[in-house]
Amino acid sequence: MFEMFNWLLMILPFALWGTAMAAMAPLVQSGGPEIVAFLRLFPAGVAVLCTLVILKRTLKIAKSDLGWFVVFTLVDATFFQFLLARGLLETGAGLGSVFIDSQPLMVAVLARSLFGDAINPFGWAGLMLGLVGIICLGVSPGLLRHWLLMGDAVSGGNLFSNGQGWMLAAAIAMALGTVLIRFTCKESDPVAVTGWHMTLGSFPLIIWHYFDSNWSFWPDWTVVQWGFMAYASLFGSALAYGLFFWFANKKELTSFSTLAFLTPVFALLSGGIWLGERLESLQWIGVALVLVSVFLVSQRNRLWIPFDELSEENQRGI
Repeated sequence: MFEMFNWLLMILPFALWGTAMAAMAPLVQSGGPEIVAFLRLFPAGVAVLCTLVILKRTLKIAKSDLGWFVVFTLVDATFFQFLLARGLLETGAGLGSVFIDSQPLMVAVLARSLFGDAINPFGWAGLMLGLVGIICLGVSPGLLRHWLLMGDAVSGGNLFSNGQGWMLAAAIAMALGTVLIRFTCKESDPVAVTGWHMTLGSFPLIIWHYFDSNWSFWPDWTVVQWGFMAYASLFGSALAYGLFFWFANKKELTSFSTLAFLTPVFALLSGGIWLGERLESLQWIGVALVLVSVFLVSQRNRLWIPFDELSEENQRGI
């Protein structure tokens, strides 16, 4: 029972991120990317810090962690949130989430290089399936037919058009942030780091927005739209990031980060409910591949045990 509850908590950040993408997509169109990124970060950071005060936990960032904290704040808060919001200007919530969540493959390679996280054949197979899955989710059938079957060229079928390039850049920032948290929290509370990095990382965004003449400074949103913004901030950031970086600092990175492949599933489902986005048959295949990839990577050590035992028996037989 406890293990099941723990898994539900590990999945929760990705479910919240996916639904927050659907909530943010229409807000970016009317308010602008910088203000949406700011309003997602700043209230969330303040909420996390207030929670720490109520729980009487430390708010301090250790001096030895300050250098990494600055880098982590710029990469994971300022750059990532801007790139995400900017990409949402031209992509749907589901499609944008698909491209962002190619980051577990990057995390796996970085974690293998920096922390020695093991990736056996089941893990690599899962990562490859996940990558194929997000391609099926994010690339049009016409473009895939052109690539794989040498069909007619698709007009406007560039993979990096319509905001995908911004989303892939956001994926790189998120992958780097997932790895940087290990260096940032050597002597600091990961929840305190999460709160401060969201709060301080939001300041460059509001300054940037102030000088951006393409948008009015304060968005003219309805009560419902402000409710979506509150959801994206308090649940899609404060709760989601608090849980994510707590687990990222405690769990094996490759298995945990691969759960991010679930985010597009939640984003596509919530986008269909709230925004009327619909999945094509190829995208449903992508969803299935994503779910299989999560299982393979997260359970790769258990799946590989029989092969390890067989190898040991063969060695003893020799």
